[in-house]
Amino acid sequence: MVYQALYRTVLTRIDPEVAHHWAFTGIRAAARVPVVPGLLRRAFVADDPRLRTRVLGMDLPGPLGLAAGFDKDGAAVEALSHLGFCFVEVGTVTALPQPGNPKPRMARLVADRAVVNRMGFNNSGAEAVARRLRQLRAAPPRHPVAVGVNIGKSKVVAEEDAAADYATSARLLAPYADYLVVNVSSPNTPGLRDLQAVEKLRPVLRAVREAADTAAHRHVPLLVKIAPDLSDADVDAVADLALEEGLDGIVATNTTTGREGLRSSAAEVAAAGGGGLSGAPLAARSLEVLRRLAARTSDRLVLVSVGGVWTAADVAERLDAGASLVQSYTAFVYEGPRWPRRVLEGLAASRTRRQDDARR
Repeated sequence: MVYQALYRTVLTRIDPEVAHHWAFTGIRAAARVPVVPGLLRRAFVADDPRLRTRVLGMDLPGPLGLAAGFDKDGAAVEALSHLGFCFVEVGTVTALPQPGNPKPRMARLVADRAVVNRMGFNNSGAEAVARRLRQLRAAPPRHPVAVGVNIGKSKVVAEEDAAADYATSARLLAPYADYLVVNVSSPNTPGLRDLQAVEKLRPVLRAVREAADTAAHRHVPLLVKIAPDLSDADVDAVADLALEEGLDGIVATNTTTGREGLRSSAAEVAAAGGGGLSGAPLAARSLEVLRRLAARTSDRLVLVSVGGVWTAADVAERLDAGASLVQSYTAFVYEGPRWPRRVLEGLAASRTRRQDDARR
């Protein structure tokens, strides 16, 4: 309740990217104070055996993770785990460092519990992120956290060179990643979504697979992240390609370019500008894509569901629909640091209720 009041009265009056920077800096700074991590974990972590999950070779305290986009540079992985996330996906990381799109590039649609972003993969580059993750792995934290790495195409790289560009990121980052995600679905890098076409995606996935496994000297789980705006036929085509190429899973879905059915006024939507919309309005399509993928792949791929996840019931619904893991970002922004624990405790309680009902 305190955070929601703060969000309504203070944070919504601040540029969203500035607010994100303040929050991110605060999370990192707090985690550096010796006694604080323990206090944070007692306050925010749901440690419950009913939630434990094993997937993609990872033993996780639960199925809920932080989606890519919050920690683009892998600078606060351990700190974010103290806030209750069971795994953290960093990125999107590109082979070359890049500043992203011109500011302002993020807006809130509060009536819709949504965020619009056109960040453009702003990050410090794969080499710098790899260095941070190497340091994290070199001195394992007291409470280890699973780390996924989301990689994208450098903006200045031509489409015909995309496979090599992705492979460079994979080569640098795979040794420190619990899994890799090939992001071909952000709407904020020109031409990126064209790579979702099977004939263009196949060489990218093959190049990343070879580079990742060679660099890491092990099998690195590899997933691809797709857009909610794909047609059903294209969703099926990507699922078939993932099976053919031996991928480990699919992340569904990224942000949407659609603006249908929003509660915000037309003027507010226009003021928010272009880019990808995340949050509650994405829930229905994200769930629809998940169910389609589950039916198409028949448990042969790990499905990670993201998009419009807000409550414990949402998480349970995604898991029932075929997801092995669930991610969120926008709900965390709106609901605050106690959100992961609240959701996970609700999920654990619902599992107990189901078991009790089954015994009756």
